[in-house]
Amino acid sequence: MINTLTIYTTELDDENKAIQDITSQLKFEHGIPQNVIGIITCHYEFILSGVYQAICKVLPFDTVGTISSAQSFHSQTDLLLLTILIISSDDVEFDIIKTESLIDSSPDIMVKNAYQTSKRESSKPALILTFSPFIPQNCGDVYVNALDEVSGGVPLFGTLAIDDTLDFSNCFMIHNGEYYKDRMAMVLIYGNIQPKFYVANMSESKIIGKSALITKSAGPVLMEVNNHHVMDYFIDLGLAKASEQQYAMVTIPFLLDYNDGTPKVSKIFVMLTENKHALCAGIMPEGSTIYMTKADEQDIINTTSLALDKMLPDFEKASVLLIYTCIARYLTLGALQFKEMELVKNRINNQLPYIMINSGGEICPTQVSDGKAINRFHNNTFVACLF
Repeated sequence: MINTLTIYTTELDDENKAIQDITSQLKFEHGIPQNVIGIITCHYEFILSGVYQAICKVLPFDTVGTISSAQSFHSQTDLLLLTILIISSDDVEFDIIKTESLIDSSPDIMVKNAYQTSKRESSKPALILTFSPFIPQNCGDVYVNALDEVSGGVPLFGTLAIDDTLDFSNCFMIHNGEYYKDRMAMVLIYGNIQPKFYVANMSESKIIGKSALITKSAGPVLMEVNNHHVMDYFIDLGLAKASEQQYAMVTIPFLLDYNDGTPKVSKIFVMLTENKHALCAGIMPEGSTIYMTKADEQDIINTTSLALDKMLPDFEKASVLLIYTCIARYLTLGALQFKEMELVKNRINNQLPYIMINSGGEICPTQVSDGKAINRFHNNTFVACLF
């Protein structure tokens, strides 16, 4: 059996007041459970002020998570929050692992090496939660592919931290009062759980122009489509000028079809390289097909609502709900920036403790069969994990 509790504080300056806020909400009926963990998120200002560190010192359990530019749960939706989703159980176990630095190294090797330090090498986790800093030079697909390979296809669910600075200078992974700009943390969850996953990206009705086959690429760099330079594709769509500006096309994501029978995945164009190739926020495999889409407020709300329609009937047999929504969706909503989070809060209506945060990249399976997952790295996507 799994029990959950969400606690929070809005106190950004007074450490003692913040500690009082948090400890007054801790309610364990029969003492501290044998297996307990806190999924923690906060605005980076809580780290800079020292409040995050002070809170972690008094908590009687491990915490792990990321900063986020905005977050929501059953009673609050805001920017300046520190929230902890506490998960406890007598028969489900948690193993927290951190990588070595993912900068100036081979991140795939670092991820694999960290996984292999698990205290339970002889058994396979039912779910792996991942928490990573946003590192512009690294590609989230590399993390996913490495973990997928070394774990044998264990379902992965996670986020890349995102802040609200122009240079992403405070995109921290956080763990037990420490914070990192270069390391990933993983929570390996062992026990009898059956996680379910929900994904919402752009509707196919939002596709603009014709599809294009990727005929030349190198990791996240898209060079040619339909055997022509990628700039020809942007010119045909009237996007040549927009492509000249970094992140200018954040509301015009690609839908990527791997042409292997699996669902399409959303990927964002980041910037042009010196050769005017398209650097994307994810690997763009040759032989895949891309579709350009146009994000708007109504489609974000509609697609999230459809995901909730599928999710809500599954609440009866679940105890934990984690939700990540891409910062691009949040930005697309403009002045109505909290509209998606408020929709989720209203639809859930206190039925289940949960936490929802902005993300700089989402990790979630698109399919799970017989315990083996098709794990994907997403952009501009709403993802949820229920167990």
